[in-house]
Amino acid sequence: MKKLALLLVILISFTSCSEKESNLIVSGEIKGLKKGTLYLQKIDDTSLVNIDSVIVDGDPMFSMETYIESPQIMYLYLEKVDNNTYDDRIDFFADKGEISINTKLEKFETSAKIVGSVNQEKLVEYRKMISRFNDQNLDLIKASFEAEKSQDEDKLMEIDKKYDGLLKRKYLYTVNFAINNKNHEIAPYLALSEVFDANIKYLDTIYNSLAPKVKKSKYGKELKSFLKERRKEEKLEAKVEAQSTEEN
Repeated sequence: MKKLALLLVILISFTSCSEKESNLIVSGEIKGLKKGTLYLQKIDDTSLVNIDSVIVDGDPMFSMETYIESPQIMYLYLEKVDNNTYDDRIDFFADKGEISINTKLEKFETSAKIVGSVNQEKLVEYRKMISRFNDQNLDLIKASFEAEKSQDEDKLMEIDKKYDGLLKRKYLYTVNFAINNKNHEIAPYLALSEVFDANIKYLDTIYNSLAPKVKKSKYGKELKSFLKERRKEEKLEAKVEAQSTEEN
């Protein structure tokens, strides 16, 4: 009997430890939404998974919750009941605590106002600047198309140089932005999502600049693992190239 009681105590303790309490609440309002289902999602092993959901039926207010180890990108996905095959998804940088997302059914993504995360504020700041680079890139694509139509080779070469310069400035801006925000999890996130194919010395610089708590975060650990793999690949490539040179 005593053994059974002890087993029950251990089982209850194990269960309570394994079930972590929610530390993130995502709530808000979607003006104009009458019916639909909202899903709170995240990337897990390269797959998009549902964490929580709520059915909207008349009341546009919603609230969902989950547990996160450290700040990370999450998604608010709306599955509408309007025969529209194009549903909507808002990405945001979640942090422990409360995140408020207020938007409209029309322009679900673009009208979203997200409050409650410093990393989200930094992400908005970064994307605002990157949109300028993207606008310049679109201008270059248009100019390139016109140059091809007129078969202007000199103009095409000039546009190629401008594109290379634009890409370089975009990468340097991202690297500098990450370093200047070394105390926030957005730094390793940008390294992994925006400049993962940059020269490894830039990625090393970002990682080495990170605050200790950021290095221990989800994206900090992923950046460390990514750098390890990149070094292995570069060593292998150098070895293959050396062997090829010797054979020739």
